[in-house]
Amino acid sequence: FQQFSDTGSRKEHVKITSEPKPGFLERLSETSGGMLIGLVTFLLSFYVLFTNEGRALRTAKSLDEGLSLVVPLDNIHSISQQNEGRLVHLSGALSTSKPLFDPSYGLSIRAVKLKRNVEMYQWVEYEDSKEYEENGEIKKETKYSYNTEWKSEVVNSRNFDREIGHKNPSAMAVESFTAVSPHVQVGSFVLSKGLVDKIDDFKQLSLSHLEDPHADVIRGGDYFYHSDNPRRPEVGDLRVSFFYAGLSGDDPHLGSAAMVSLQTFLYFASSVLSSVTSKNFSLSSKVTVIARQRGDQLVPYHTKSGDVLEILYPGDLSVEEVFQKEHESNTMKTWALRAAGWLSMFVGISLMTRIFYTLVDWFPVVRDLVNVGLKAFALCMASSLSLLTISAGWLFYRPLWALLLALLSVVPIVVARSRVPPKKQQ
Repeated sequence: FQQFSDTGSRKEHVKITSEPKPGFLERLSETSGGMLIGLVTFLLSFYVLFTNEGRALRTAKSLDEGLSLVVPLDNIHSISQQNEGRLVHLSGALSTSKPLFDPSYGLSIRAVKLKRNVEMYQWVEYEDSKEYEENGEIKKETKYSYNTEWKSEVVNSRNFDREIGHKNPSAMAVESFTAVSPHVQVGSFVLSKGLVDKIDDFKQLSLSHLEDPHADVIRGGDYFYHSDNPRRPEVGDLRVSFFYAGLSGDDPHLGSAAMVSLQTFLYFASSVLSSVTSKNFSLSSKVTVIARQRGDQLVPYHTKSGDVLEILYPGDLSVEEVFQKEHESNTMKTWALRAAGWLSMFVGISLMTRIFYTLVDWFPVVRDLVNVGLKAFALCMASSLSLLTISAGWLFYRPLWALLLALLSVVPIVVARSRVPPKKQQ
């Protein structure tokens, strides 16, 4: 049954549901399903751990190969045929062929990417649940609270526990989008799509000097509001902000300062158009690129190890600094996947051994002891098997390290056994 308890506010209510306590066979059936999920998770962890080591070693070897072959370019405004097909390193300001536009708001900027971010003021549901046992039944008390917030995605109010009074529009009248320049250069070199994709250091565009682009749009700070009163928005109101990445200079020979022009147009219902222009001065974005030279293009470089080098970082970095950052990134990714693999193995073993807990859950003292024992078993087995799997991944690359890890994998089991009191000699 359901019991509703209102708190006196339309924005909050409590629902209590109850159901009979599941019997032994029902709990055993649920545990069996969990064992199957645990088996899949357990097997998946071996794949993640094993392939991660091969990937990490292959990437490190490719980076070392790239560092030994890379050719720094002294002049990015001339293309040397001697470097055709070679891995090159260069730094310089980004340049694009033409500005990016948002015709709906009459805004333009010379940059690699221009992103329009649209948010809608809408209801958001939060829930806080707790379970307890009462009169032989399992009861669940859920507290639902509602608040209005700006969200960049439509929140489906049909999934709310109580939609009445908290209904959201089904779609936004204005959509978000990202415009990307079709032609991006550093000096005389054209960047590949993969390199352009790496330019993602978005910064919010200041709208402080712009006029309202439409009669029904109000500018407030760095936002355009589709609202009658931005200070007191209503559900369904929109606000629009803009972000840019890879600021582009008009001409690298003119110096580091580049002019960014922003134009806004005032639209009326009668389609009469007027324009207002404001200008800001900012430094054009400078990037460092390592890629293969193919004519006037910078494209991916395939190493002998089977990896691909196509690197871009903001700023002016030396060859050593770039490859150091790549090694650090590879190390962080390797350890993150190792942790994910170990956690998957621990969860998998815990689910597969859960049936022993279910068999004794009628006896509180025994149940708690079994629970602690199963957790310790899962911890030791996950640690040992993870180390053993990692050592297998290193077997063909670093045999000595693989042997050391294999020996280290026995430590958790030895430690666990050492805590078991020895039998008294009779």
